[in-house]
Amino acid sequence: MTTMTEASVREFKMPDVGEGLTEAEILKWYVQPGDTVTDGQVVCEVETAKAAVELPIPYDGVVRALHFPEGTTVDVGTSIIAVDVAGGAPAEAPAAAAEPVAAAAAPAEEPEAQPQGRQPVLVGYGVAASSTKRRPRKGPEIGVPPAAQALQSELNGHGAATVPAVPAQPRPLAKPPVRKLAKDLGVDLAAIVPSGPDGIITREDVHAAAAPQAAEPVAPAVEAPAAAPAPVAAPAVTSYDGARETRIPVKGVRKATAQAMIGSAFTAPHVTEFVTVDVTRTMKLVEELKQDKEFQGLRVNPLLLIAKALLVAIKRNPDINASWDEANQEIVLKHYVNLGIAAATPRGLIVPNIKDAHAKTLPQLSEALSELVSTAREGKTSPAAMQGGTVTITNVGVFGVDTGTPILNPGESAILAVGAIKLQPWVHKGKVKPRQVTTLALSFDHRLVDGELGSKVLADVAAILEEPKRLISWA
Repeated sequence: MTTMTEASVREFKMPDVGEGLTEAEILKWYVQPGDTVTDGQVVCEVETAKAAVELPIPYDGVVRALHFPEGTTVDVGTSIIAVDVAGGAPAEAPAAAAEPVAAAAAPAEEPEAQPQGRQPVLVGYGVAASSTKRRPRKGPEIGVPPAAQALQSELNGHGAATVPAVPAQPRPLAKPPVRKLAKDLGVDLAAIVPSGPDGIITREDVHAAAAPQAAEPVAPAVEAPAAAPAPVAAPAVTSYDGARETRIPVKGVRKATAQAMIGSAFTAPHVTEFVTVDVTRTMKLVEELKQDKEFQGLRVNPLLLIAKALLVAIKRNPDINASWDEANQEIVLKHYVNLGIAAATPRGLIVPNIKDAHAKTLPQLSEALSELVSTAREGKTSPAAMQGGTVTITNVGVFGVDTGTPILNPGESAILAVGAIKLQPWVHKGKVKPRQVTTLALSFDHRLVDGELGSKVLADVAAILEEPKRLISWA
């Protein structure tokens, strides 16, 4: 049988696909042990705190092992896949090569024959069904106490047998999320009787072990004669009805969004101003642009003109495009606009931005918006596309909402919320007529944007949407 040397095995580690990210969740593997891979081939898809990203392998070879199953969160710098760059090794070789510890521990024992076609085992899934032995886990030995060491030394001097070290108890088998759950609930994994395959502890085992612990404090109250007549209910956090409730771990994009919003809401003093505006002329301009040959094949909608109106308002009031540097106690004025567009995706809210949006013509801005939206819907937005934003637009109107109080993205000074555009009675030229009306809401950081500046920006956006021809004279 052809064997693989350790020198021919390359370990591919989880890279930092963003700036300063510390972990990523493996969403999907595109290869399996035994598959041949080439330099640049995508082997898996991972989700970071910012986006879903496909990872290419940087060399040619044969997949030897996948170190983590799908759904596992892995720290940056941890090896996730092993590849035999020498090539030509059979699929069962990785499994055979994975037993050196067991062989070293029992040199006199005959090596166990491997079943034909055995595949490497994914971490956390246990051994294959045909396997009859488990590889011993590495663990520290419990040192011999000083008294025993002295006794052993004395016995050795008289030719007696040595006192063996007491081996450490085997580490309970459990996946990383289950270990974290046990830690959070204060449950000792070593005290749990596992119910999973191959002796793996499951989430249900941890919840079952935690329930009696939570119920113990209420027991004396039931037995005490002076206890209140109403029974004390067990805390809801210890158990839940699996048939009627679903619990979703907070991780990836949702976790990052939650942390960012909490940090923003409790760091930057938010102020929100509102204005209701007649956008009938803007809606007519949208229809005209759709027929313009310069916009053939491009996405033309109200958001395009709202984005352009905001960019013109920023040009007229450049101090709104800034950020607060807490460490240096400075206001950083940006001479460029990276316009963020909030997008709802199955993985949560993300805010990619159009780089240097201030320098784009209306057709170029339309093309950039189309690409941004399409990429976000496909879940392929890169971390770089979500970094460096300066001002954001969130369009809550697409959900039929009139307006809202948007929370600033960290590092930005303003965010504009656009409400639903509805046909409403409106006083136009002294008469009540049906007009297309919407409500805008501008939130800004009151540390660097005062009421006057915020009001000017919002008023300029409203004026442009009411009279779109101002785009020509103000741009």
